[in-house]
Amino acid sequence: MEFNALSLDVALAFLDRFGVLVFAVSGGIVAVRAKMDWLGILVLSFLPALGGGTLRDLILDEPIFWLTDTTSLLMVLLGAILAALFTTRMEMSKPIRWADAIGLSLFAVAGTAKALGLGHSVTIAVIMGGVTASAGGLLRDIVANREPLLLKQDIYATAALLGGLGYAVSSRAGLSFEVCTLVGFSMAFAIRGCAIHFGWSLPRPD
Repeated sequence: MEFNALSLDVALAFLDRFGVLVFAVSGGIVAVRAKMDWLGILVLSFLPALGGGTLRDLILDEPIFWLTDTTSLLMVLLGAILAALFTTRMEMSKPIRWADAIGLSLFAVAGTAKALGLGHSVTIAVIMGGVTASAGGLLRDIVANREPLLLKQDIYATAALLGGLGYAVSSRAGLSFEVCTLVGFSMAFAIRGCAIHFGWSLPRPD
């Protein structure tokens, strides 16, 4: 994959920050619908936006990205404000799940790309993509006393893992970062979107 280290760092920072914003909005929506105050909205925006990336960096023994990146914290604040201002106008749609699907897809790519960039195998990179995409949402749902999306029958973490796999395979095939990102994001979002729209689910034991 022909993409110099500086350009890769910039691209990953963009994916992380945009994913932070989208996941922050999803957390803020949950908090607003639970009738939490502004502190509750901020906390629930913080958890899905930064929780998965924090766990990823701890596992990879890397500096936690948001400790030196105040922009990510500003994205959390912006996401919380957007959720507070616009949630009531979205009652007829499925804003939490769709915002969550976008964030999941972005973080699946970002987590996988970061692990690959550190020299880890495809297997480890895909797992890190799944952790980045899913762990924060799990924390959000637990704190909000909701049934975690991750543990429901409909496809969630599986979409992140397959999106990460799409990115990793494309990267190993020598495709550009942009194409790899498009492949990984599209796979994760398409699978998660179909699960939301059509009710796709994984089989379960009887």
